[in-house]
Amino acid sequence: MDASMPFSLEGKIAVITGSSRGIGRATAETMARLGAKVVVSSRTAEACEPVAKAIRAEGGEAAVVACNISRKGEVEGLIASTEKLYGAPDILVCNAAVNPVYGPLAELSDEAFDKIMGSNVKSNLWLCNRVIPAMKQKGGGAIVIVSSIAGIQGNSVIGGYGISKAADFALARNLAVEHGPDNVRVNCIAPGLVKTDFARALWEDEDNLNQRTGTTPLRRIGLPEEIGPVAAFLASAAASFITGQVIVADGGVTIA
Repeated sequence: MDASMPFSLEGKIAVITGSSRGIGRATAETMARLGAKVVVSSRTAEACEPVAKAIRAEGGEAAVVACNISRKGEVEGLIASTEKLYGAPDILVCNAAVNPVYGPLAELSDEAFDKIMGSNVKSNLWLCNRVIPAMKQKGGGAIVIVSSIAGIQGNSVIGGYGISKAADFALARNLAVEHGPDNVRVNCIAPGLVKTDFARALWEDEDNLNQRTGTTPLRRIGLPEEIGPVAAFLASAAASFITGQVIVADGGVTIA
């Protein structure tokens, strides 16, 4: 590590799931600007191409690999393709997630619960288990799981999603304990409400938005470009002594 450039990702290979838009896109763009070769991924290559094109236009290096994270074969394909393109990943950002329901837990079907837990938790375990052996061979690596403050606070309408995000905290802690001796660090980010397409139902609801911003110390919701740099920090040498943690980026909601 160049001690004078602790935030640099020069020469690193980063895979970011769910990076065609929102927080994932902001993460890919930030990491590319810091020198990483990034693999942009979501369910369709077509959705990812504009992101990779924008990164290349800025002088960065980016490739596109489509992956539906709920399918184990496609998860394997994502990492195998990355290895062929650039080499084994140094950085993995697990950002892709689903939230197919909006309502009380009493109305959460078994099918919806299984879909949420499969896409938001099990797929992250698949990804981590796939990349960690090569990270160990390289002398270390960094994994960032994009979780949510829904895993910290109760919520009357996205409870299933919140359960999955709390599980991600435990996943990160356990992986950090297991693989820390080999210098593989695993951390979570817990964003508050961020202006993304994924959270559109929450921030387009004017009453909900006014209530949230009125009790948020910063008096506003977040932007994707305020979360991407947090992921880049956690992946960098600047965070070399941080593992198993949940970094909350919520404008102060959870402390108010």
